[in-house]
Amino acid sequence: MSTMKTITNTLTFSSVEPDAGLKAALSKSRADVIAELNASNLKGRGGAGFPTSVKWNLAAAAKSDKKYVVCNADEGEPGTFKDRLILSDYANLVIEGMTIAGYAIGAKTGIIYLRGEYSYLRGPLTAIIAKRRAANLLGADIMGKSGFAFDIILRMGAGAYVCGEETALIESLEGHRGESRNRPPFPVDTGLMGNPTIVNNVETLAWAACILGKGGDWFKSMGTEKSAGRKLFSVSGDCARPGVYEFPLGITIQELLDAIGAEDVKAVQVGGASGHCVPAGQFQRALSFEDIPTGGSMIVFGQHRDMLDVAINFLDFFVEESCGQCTPCREGNEKLLEGALLLEEGRCSMAYLKDLCALGESMQLASKCGLGQSSANAFLSIVKYFKDEILGRTAVAQAG
Repeated sequence: MSTMKTITNTLTFSSVEPDAGLKAALSKSRADVIAELNASNLKGRGGAGFPTSVKWNLAAAAKSDKKYVVCNADEGEPGTFKDRLILSDYANLVIEGMTIAGYAIGAKTGIIYLRGEYSYLRGPLTAIIAKRRAANLLGADIMGKSGFAFDIILRMGAGAYVCGEETALIESLEGHRGESRNRPPFPVDTGLMGNPTIVNNVETLAWAACILGKGGDWFKSMGTEKSAGRKLFSVSGDCARPGVYEFPLGITIQELLDAIGAEDVKAVQVGGASGHCVPAGQFQRALSFEDIPTGGSMIVFGQHRDMLDVAINFLDFFVEESCGQCTPCREGNEKLLEGALLLEEGRCSMAYLKDLCALGESMQLASKCGLGQSSANAFLSIVKYFKDEILGRTAVAQAG
């Protein structure tokens, strides 16, 4: 934790004047606020990479007396912990971003959906909300802006990974079982209680506040043409200096590994359990939306790691976390885990392995939500890049 704190002090968030973004936003029209965000080319920092300005603009254009801004703080992706740090040290910036979003789309209510395991943050966040309310940064006529009212409530999740998906999160907020909805309609049109709703990641909202304070051109000057700005990365695994790091998008995997003191690395899992396993031969690839996109999780595996064990660990997680609503995810993850265990025992034929890979590809296409669409990613990439290591067990078993 001390390492994480040292790294945190270097984050761009520390250099932003408190509530400068909100002050600047309230001096603009709602359309101009969204235009500033559009100029920045900010894309969602939760992993999906959807343009934030497009989401806000769609919600702003929707006709309704009630609209909602939801902060997705249900950080359940294995290997990801950047949002926890942001909420611990920069909660004011996140709430400022939510307030700006409320102004931009015409919402009066914001909701922080906090991961159940982060219950220890509930008290501090509640206190910050109350303090901002007392300072006229929440409530009626915020900062003297006549007619602009916006307030925030906090709701706790219950530990379901699937609720990180925005429509499952909304179902949970409505008191229902956490299951993804069919789309369309989309939340920006028909979200919480049937009203227009934007759901943004913790980091996305923090950057939105920074952008309104410093300008869209400032943000766009960093990163790459298609992947603007900087990004927080949760780094764990076989490295000397794990923690939360901030880098401009476009940095290569090798550059990141050099910064964290990782040597003799076999592979890096980019994007958490639902991401892709990248072998050492591809460490010059860029962490960007046009090459390898990521929500921020980077798990480093040294040469001593058994990659099949890694795949089994991830698949076991997805079997547990699948909501069971759609067949490809419910049955597919079970079959992939069953096959991975056969591989571990050296009892999986090449023909069956090909069938498993075909199943994984079908899951990516046919599953209803991002859980099933991405749960086979690690297995497929590990089989692709470490096939000799995995099939070595079969050779040993046959020789025995």
